[in-house]
Amino acid sequence: MKVAIVCYPTHGGSGVVASELALGLARRGHRVHIVSYAVPFRLRGFHPNLHMHEVEVSTYPLFKYPPYTLALATKLAQVAVDEEIDVIHAHYAVPHAVSAFLARQILGGQAPKIVTTLHGTDITLVGADESFHRVIKFAIEVSDAVTTVSEYLRARTIEEFAVERPIEVVYNFVDTSRPLRQSAARAHWAPRGEKILVHASNFRPVKRAGDVVAIFDLVRRRLPAKLLLVGEGPDRIMVRDLVKDLGRQEDVHFLGEQDDLESILASSDLLLIPSGEESFGLVALEAAAAGVPVVGSRVGGLPEVVVHGETGYLLPVGETGPMAEAAISVLSTPAEWKRLSQAGRKRATERFDAASIVAQYERVYEKLVPLSRPG
Repeated sequence: MKVAIVCYPTHGGSGVVASELALGLARRGHRVHIVSYAVPFRLRGFHPNLHMHEVEVSTYPLFKYPPYTLALATKLAQVAVDEEIDVIHAHYAVPHAVSAFLARQILGGQAPKIVTTLHGTDITLVGADESFHRVIKFAIEVSDAVTTVSEYLRARTIEEFAVERPIEVVYNFVDTSRPLRQSAARAHWAPRGEKILVHASNFRPVKRAGDVVAIFDLVRRRLPAKLLLVGEGPDRIMVRDLVKDLGRQEDVHFLGEQDDLESILASSDLLLIPSGEESFGLVALEAAAAGVPVVGSRVGGLPEVVVHGETGYLLPVGETGPMAEAAISVLSTPAEWKRLSQAGRKRATERFDAASIVAQYERVYEKLVPLSRPG
């Protein structure tokens, strides 16, 4: 099978999953072509079955904004012909699925099949914008197959867009075969053996990063602890000011964007994810795979990842006090921490391992191209 994967190259969940899927397919013998405006950060290594095609956008005085959607469609059409692509897999409806459709119209009978994976904000945030609603609905309807990353997102998509076509749930995944390794910086972050809490996000309002600091402040009053904040975004300045107002500057480390989130999670004792909305919660799965319990919000697709009372604790959005109490209980009770840690790792391995999920995507492709050209 020859597959073109179009995705964002950034640290967001969709880019991570698309990159890991590309690697998984390449290892299974498929020829995979990544199409994006930059090399995804998870694809720094070499694999003979993995190829990168960078989209270049020309600027002309006529265009107020660079026409990325058109440039991407042109590149997809070119790659599809040159590499005899069987399937274009678009991660995100806008602009990727739309560009894939334009490429198909350009190619006519030579066009590959289109698979669109919806990751969340393309439905819950972008899709809620009236100016994008119709084009997202169109992209969903013209795709040959559509998947979502959770049952919650599937139901939300059907509700928001009155979709009548089949939508398959294919969960996000993590490679549990990779050895767990702690960051060498743990001793720097917690020089006296303090407990380490971690939060990783794009620091947008929906992630409620202020709640993270509020929870940590309550924990810190009862336990020696440190907080690691991973990521960048518009709320980061607000969070830094809140940390300063609470006098917790010595206890909070702002790490910015990090490629090696796995080792940071493996060095931590608890993940905080008190979001107002999560379509899946990839970082919660990555934490579970690292044996790190989770405390967060009972919202969206998170309950499909974190089992309340078994692999972590989920409470109503904004309930920082109860979340802090749950965190304190987990961190101060070694037997409880170990139980949650082991159950989380077991669930990640059994339900969300890369090998089984990549095989699900293979089956999606094979339904569309049952007699694929040799890879």
